[in-house]
Amino acid sequence: MKHLTVLILSILSFQLSHSQINEIGVFVGGSNFIGDVGATNYISPDSPTLGLIYKWNASPRHSWRASLIYSDLKANDIDSDDPRRIQRGYNFDSNLLEVSAGIEFTFFDFNLHTGEKVATPYIYTGISVAKHDNHYFFNGVQTSENNSSWAYGIPMALGLKANLLGNIVMGIEVGARYTFSDEIDGSIPNNIANQQFRFGNINNNDWYVFSGLTLTYTFGLNPCYCPSN
Repeated sequence: MKHLTVLILSILSFQLSHSQINEIGVFVGGSNFIGDVGATNYISPDSPTLGLIYKWNASPRHSWRASLIYSDLKANDIDSDDPRRIQRGYNFDSNLLEVSAGIEFTFFDFNLHTGEKVATPYIYTGISVAKHDNHYFFNGVQTSENNSSWAYGIPMALGLKANLLGNIVMGIEVGARYTFSDEIDGSIPNNIANQQFRFGNINNNDWYVFSGLTLTYTFGLNPCYCPSN
C-alpha cells in the first residue's frame, strides 16, 4: 500500500508540473454488494461511501482518472427476493478500501476554458484493487479470519457532469465493479482450514456498486487543446 501511494503521488506531481487542467475533489454516496449473500439488485446503495478523485483532462473528450474510495460494505439475505436466502439469513459487514485508475470518456466536448456552462454524460473504466476483510460463516454467524485480501477488478461507471459553479464541477455517477474474487462475502474463506464452510456458486465472482455524487475543483493552465488568450 505504501508503494502504491508513492506511485500515485509521483504521477500527480508529474502531471501538475506540465500545466494541464486538473480536477481534484470528493465522491460521496453509497454502495451495494452483488454476490452469494444479500440482495441481487444492481443499484441499491445501502452503505455509506466516501472517496477522493483526481482527474487530468487530456482533451475535451477524455481524462485520466484516479480515485481512493472507502465503503462500509454490507449485505443481508433478508433483503433478497430469493426465499432460500431469506430462510438462510446470512449477513455481513466488511470494510472495503478501493484504489482505481483508468480513463474517462465524455459523450460531448467538455472544454472548461470556454467560459460557458457545459454538461455531458461520460463513461469510465480501468482497473481497480480493493482491500477487504476476510471472514466466513460459522453456524450462520459472520466470523472474522483476522486478515484481509486484495480483490482486483474492472470498474465500469456511467455518469453525468457539469461545471455549474465556476471552477466547481458537479456530477452524478453509478459505477459497478466486477472483481476477480469470490471472497468478499465470505462464501469462499481465505484460510485453507475454513474451506469446509464455503457455499454459494463458485463460478460467479463478486460485484459491488458505488452510486453517488462527485464534486471537483478545477485548476491549472490552459492545456494544449485550448486556444491561447
